[in-house]
Parts: sequence; C-alpha cells; structure tokens
Amino acid sequence: MDVIPFENTWPYEKQFDDIYLHECPFCGEEQVLTHMKPEVLEQAKEGIKTSLILPCCHGKITILEADEDYFWADEQLRK
Repeated sequence: MDVIPFENTWPYEKQFDDIYLHECPFCGEEQVLTHMKPEVLEQAKEGIKTSLILPCCHGKITILEADEDYFWADEQLRK
C-alpha cells in the first residue's frame, strides 16, 4: 500500500462517544461535532474506507484509515 502524505490528514478528538474536529478543513467552522459513531471510527482504524459528511458545510472526507489522532484521507486537506 502507498504511504499517505501528511497533507492528507486531519486531526480529530474523541470525547466519550462524540467525535469532534477542532476546525472544518473546508469552511473553517470551529468545534465541529460530527455524526460519526464510535463503531464507525473503529472500522476506520481497521483500514475500512469510510465517508464522513461534515454537518457545517456538507463537505465530504473519504477516510482511508484512522489512528488515535488523525483521519488519513484520499485528498489533500492541509494547505
């Protein structure tokens, strides 16, 4: 498998069963509460491709994998 570049990552935070983004990579909204369920996050950590639609602007992140701190996406999220 090819290495995913760091520009394709975005940090997230899990608090209890809620998954937050500190900032939306598309519209810049702060403290975005996603609709992602903990079991879907676990699947992403196993390398199962997952789509995340952001509630603030309906931007879509296709998550190829996740770790404890970052979503690893199929597109550049950082400038």
